[in-house]
Amino acid sequence: MWGRAGVTVVHAEASVPAWWLAGLVAAAAMVAAMPVCAAPPVTDRFEEARERMVRDDIAGGGVTDPRVLESMRLVPRHEFVGAPQRPYAYFDMALPIGAAQTISGPFVVAYMTEKLEPQPTDRVLEIGTGSGYQAAVLSSLVGTVYSIEISRMLGEKAARTLARLGYRNVVTKVGDGFQGWAEHAPFDKIIVTCSPENIPQPLVDQLAEGGHMIIPVGERYEQTLMLLSKRNGVMERESLVPSLFVPMTGAAEQGRRVQPDGTKPSLHNGGFEELLPNSEVPAAWYYGRQFQIVEGEDAPEGRRYLRLENAQPGRPAQLFQGFPVDGRAVGRVTFSLEVRGAAVGAGPGPEDFPGLVVRFFNDERSRSVSGQVGPWKDNGPWRRVEGTVTVPVWAREAILQVGLLGATGRLDVDDVRVSAIAR
Repeated sequence: MWGRAGVTVVHAEASVPAWWLAGLVAAAAMVAAMPVCAAPPVTDRFEEARERMVRDDIAGGGVTDPRVLESMRLVPRHEFVGAPQRPYAYFDMALPIGAAQTISGPFVVAYMTEKLEPQPTDRVLEIGTGSGYQAAVLSSLVGTVYSIEISRMLGEKAARTLARLGYRNVVTKVGDGFQGWAEHAPFDKIIVTCSPENIPQPLVDQLAEGGHMIIPVGERYEQTLMLLSKRNGVMERESLVPSLFVPMTGAAEQGRRVQPDGTKPSLHNGGFEELLPNSEVPAAWYYGRQFQIVEGEDAPEGRRYLRLENAQPGRPAQLFQGFPVDGRAVGRVTFSLEVRGAAVGAGPGPEDFPGLVVRFFNDERSRSVSGQVGPWKDNGPWRRVEGTVTVPVWAREAILQVGLLGATGRLDVDDVRVSAIAR
């Protein structure tokens, strides 16, 4: 439940790390999974849920390619997660699949797929098979998918799932994906679903002339989804949106030049002053819905601030940011920010009002707990709000969400800060 203004209520632990927190209440009401075959029958009880997912979360988020939307509508996502996660399969959230990895949220999968501009004759290399869901989505859109997973457990499980569901044009192997798959190169398209610090040269070498690669690149908690195109042997780069993908496994992750320091949790671009090049997207904040960056003299800090607006109760209007936090050293964290509300009304539930939510994860992302600051029901001028959240000793990272949380109206936000209190 929500706490009163300025008070934080820490929730009981959850076995599902819901990176996309909106929709959890509705998701909990979904029925248990029903096995389906590669071509789901008319009686598939998840058909309606997939249709809602495509309409509200994917098309509603801006994906327009009809072939991509149809593939998302047909692939049975619940078959690619474990039984405990199946009630959440068709909500726009990442879900744990074991080996400290997650299956990406449906919108992210659809967005990356659309940006690849998949063609029926394409030969596509996927780095980071994970559950096999991304490969399944690509299967009906391209000629052949070659997919590599470094975790043997995940790679072998994904291969069995893909074979059982009849995705015959997906070829998988267990290995180091950043070395590519030279014997099948060159590839028309490459899609990378784990985040390296820099773009691996073997993948550049194995991309065909005129081909596209989509890849999240950057520091552990500050990544940018990049689209690369090969023109006359030169890689042209386009920054798309900030993103947050789970850590890689093995030497590539351990060898990062910049390692996160969980003893000193911090946020980047809390004033929304820094934008991605040639865009209105704030750096370091990701998976935004129904937001815009406003520039004006009324900003409490700097020249810009975040505006979130929603007219439909329950619809997400939010931004996220991840940061490291080591619960062995940090006992509590205090969040403070400037907020301003206008025409704020409750969401589907009487306690669904604007606020800040933080969810802590252990190093395997198999254990999580959330805390909240808010709610902010008041309309009126800018005001400073603050709340303190207890950090579990097992926490190693956190995801912060600021938004309307299902409420309607407008919320302006600026100068978001976090400070640590030693254990």
